[in-house]
Amino acid sequence: MRIFLDANVLVSVLCNEYPQFTFCSRVLSLCDNKRFEVFTSPLCLAIAFYFAEKKNGRSEARKKINLLAGKIQVTSFDKQTVKKTVANKAIHDFEDGLEYYSAVHSKCRCIITSDIKDFYFSEIEVLNAHDFLINHVAGK
Repeated sequence: MRIFLDANVLVSVLCNEYPQFTFCSRVLSLCDNKRFEVFTSPLCLAIAFYFAEKKNGRSEARKKINLLAGKIQVTSFDKQTVKKTVANKAIHDFEDGLEYYSAVHSKCRCIITSDIKDFYFSEIEVLNAHDFLINHVAGK
């Protein structure tokens, strides 16, 4: 199963933000599980780096992003991603639209985020980390 991690999931892990850290880190660990292909976007990585740098300093943030980039698949943005985001009148937050269409383009079946309401327009499943673990990982 292909899953997409929103920036807030990465930030929770890189910055040890509780209570989300517990579930987000378990989802991120699925990079090592052959049942899952875990994706994020370059923009999510940039956002995660920004917050990790503020909390841990540039050197530590670089180490964390480098480790993360070695494990996770990275989607891309292209002209079509931008056009689809702009054309979809239901999308009010441009960043969320870019994330959504990059996830769809990479054939992700689910977006995992701490802010489910941000993806109110999504036609693919959107779950928080806890619910994803319960619905797609536990007991399977």
